[in-house]
Parts: sequence; structure tokens; C-alpha cells
Amino acid sequence: MGKLVLVAKITHVPSMYLSELDGPRKGTRQDAIDGHKEISRRCRELGVDTIVVFDTHWLVNANYHINCAPHFKGHYTSNELPHFIANMPFECPGNPELGQLLAKVCVEHGVETLAHHATTLDPEYGTLVPMRYMNADQHFKAISVSAMCTVHYLDDSARLGWAMRQAIEKHYDGTVAFLASGSLSHRFAQNGLAPEFAFKVWNPFLEQLDSRVVEMWKAGQWKDFCGMLPEYASKGHGEGFMHDTAMMLGALGWSEYDGKADVVTPYFGASGTGQINAVFPVTPVTGRDIPTAKASAADGYTSVATRL
Repeated sequence: MGKLVLVAKITHVPSMYLSELDGPRKGTRQDAIDGHKEISRRCRELGVDTIVVFDTHWLVNANYHINCAPHFKGHYTSNELPHFIANMPFECPGNPELGQLLAKVCVEHGVETLAHHATTLDPEYGTLVPMRYMNADQHFKAISVSAMCTVHYLDDSARLGWAMRQAIEKHYDGTVAFLASGSLSHRFAQNGLAPEFAFKVWNPFLEQLDSRVVEMWKAGQWKDFCGMLPEYASKGHGEGFMHDTAMMLGALGWSEYDGKADVVTPYFGASGTGQINAVFPVTPVTGRDIPTAKASAADGYTSVATRL
């Protein structure tokens, strides 16, 4: 049937848009933009028809949600950083059929998920920024998945990623890429200090923690990383509680994943946060089971299953 052929953890820093515009920040995020363009090139080479984005700027307070409208078009201003992204035009085709299929199979795997195809809801900039650089010619269809999940278990997010892969490989006639759109550490610079930290990470602890995580990804140390993910998401100020990362790893096979990260844009600091573009090869997952119950933890928001 269908194929999942590329999975990546990507940056969506709004300074990428500033980098296009005349002014003091012009050209300063070209490395991140070039990383997006390289991921786009790989997707095209692999025959991808649809990009599914796990968007840590789409906040939800119940259920998981999929924005699979047939077409997206408009102008976007960030309510969070309106001085960074203001009146940014966007246009992209959607994929209602795939979005509804993904939701159906997620529900069958025990993860309550709703698909929204008849909606006026526009994507957030965790989706719009990468589509700007990866999909300027509207070559790909796009689907956005909520990944700032405020009352959700990380193991459910991992299960969602797994279920979405099953939906594609067993029921979809096409080729898909998954993008986990979010930072590593996400501690913004304190108010008044943002210019000073425009190209830096907020704290040496966070920078060292992120750097160690990137080394683990490059070495394929997935059992250790999956075991530490709840604490990393909490103590490392992971963006969106790192639900995008859990979704990504669920799709790849969780702690049994045997691939190694290919870093496309090396780790960098932005307004205090830690960012990267990295591609993860999709390897076979035949025969693995998914968890049947939530793992117990003192903090239910960051409970993670031990295996898929």
C-alpha cells in the first residue's frame, strides 16, 4: 500500500521569515532555510505527495486534532510574536481523504482523534513556516496535527504516531513524510533580553542537555532517549512538552528504532531556544506491538510507554 519514506525533526523559528526581509536580520537564518529546502529536495526525490506536520504551535486542551482542509490560503500574523511574523502570505493544498483516514486509524488504536476537513481553521506557524520553504510551489499536499497537547500522555502521542504509520502503510495509496515541528529546549530569553540572545541558548545547562541529546540521536541510543524523554521534556523546557517528538518516535518504532539521525542543519540557538533540522531514516517495524495501557507516572502529562 502506501509508504512513509521520510521523518524529520525541524525548526520553525519565526526569525527565518525575518531573514527574508530587509533589515538587520536579513540572511541570518539562511542555514535553517537551506535545511528546509534540502528536506524538500529529499521528499521530492522520494516521491512524497503529502507532508504531515506535528505542529507544536497548535494548542489543544482535549483530544488530538487533524487539520485536513482541502486548501489553505491567507495571510498569517503570529499572536505570539507579531513583530517577527506579520501578514505572511500562505497557500497550500490539503489532503482531506488522508486526514480522515489518519484519524480513523488512530481511534482504532485507542487514541481519540478528530479530523477537520470542513473547517475555516488555518494552520499555525509550526506548519506554515516549513511549508513556506519546503513547498513554495505547492508541490506537496499538507496536513497539520495538533502537537501542543496540554492534558495528554506522551505515550498516547507515541501511539498516535505509530497508528498514523499503520494507516499509511496499510490503507493509503501514496507516499508521505512526517515532520516533527518544534525545538529541543524552548526556554525563551527573559523579556528585555531577547536581542542579546537572538543567536544563543538561554542557559549552559540547556545547551549541554540539548547537545547530549543530539549526540544520542546521531548514535542511535533510542532506548536511553525514550527512557529520559519525560524528564527531558520537563526539565529541558521541551517545546509543546515534546509531543511532536513522541509522535515522531512512535512512527519510527519508539525505543526499538534502529536508525541514526542525519543532521541537516546543525544545532543552533534562537532567542534562547535550541533548534535543529535532522532527518531520521525510516526502517522496518514489522512485528512490533503497541502498548495497551498508559504507563503510570507521578506526572500523567509526561507518561511514556516503554515500547511499541
